[in-house]
Amino acid sequence: MAVNRPALGIDYNDSVAIIVVMTAITIRNLPEELRDRLRVRAAKKGRSMEAEARVILSEAVRADGDARFDPASLQNFIAGLFKGKPPHLTDELIRERRREAARERKR
Repeated sequence: MAVNRPALGIDYNDSVAIIVVMTAITIRNLPEELRDRLRVRAAKKGRSMEAEARVILSEAVRADGDARFDPASLQNFIAGLFKGKPPHLTDELIRERRREAARERKR
């Protein structure tokens, strides 16, 4: 006997449970003009803004799908961002988050 519980994202089928994971993305600091243009584009195609954004992202990723992942290129790109200094991203991200938290507590 199969019982569907889509609200939980779990499909129970006899003794097997399949967990469905949906990924979410938040885009901060989206300019209003870009948001408005996305809204118009979605409306013209009869889609929601969210659906249109999914289509745009999948087309962009599909178009770039032929590019092979090259770890050396990524490392060179990151080194260029840090102007030759070895990046300690985890430590820097932790320090940045702590500074943000301190600012939020002061408000």
